[in-house]
Amino acid sequence: MSPTLALPAAKLALNAAGSLVNGIANALDPAKAKAKKQADDFETMFLEQFTQQVMASPQGSEGPLGDNGIGGDVYKSQLTQEYAKQIQKAGGIGLSDTILRDLLKVQEQSAGPAQGGGA
Repeated sequence: MSPTLALPAAKLALNAAGSLVNGIANALDPAKAKAKKQADDFETMFLEQFTQQVMASPQGSEGPLGDNGIGGDVYKSQLTQEYAKQIQKAGGIGLSDTILRDLLKVQEQSAGPAQGGGA
C-alpha cells in the first residue's frame, strides 16, 4: 500500500476503533444510554415540529399532498413524524449531541456534591 493511502486508512481504522470503544463504554453505562435516548427523542420532536411548519400550507389552499381534508391532515402528521425519525436516524442536525453533552454535565454536577458531601 502506498504511503498516501496508508495514512488515511490508518486514521479511518483508529476512528472506527475509537467509536466502537465509546459505544461499548456508553452501552455499559445505563445513565448515559438513557440520556442519549432522551436527547435523541427531543431532537426528533424538534424535527417533527420543523417539518410540520415546512409542509404547512396557507389556510384554504391545496397543500403539497393534495386537498386538505380530514384524512390529509392525519396523513401529513404521520408523514412529518416519519420524516423527523428518519432525519434523526441519519444523523440529525446535531441537536441531540449538544443536549446529551449538557445532560451529562448536569448529571455530573448534581452527583458531585452528593458523593462528596457524605464523606
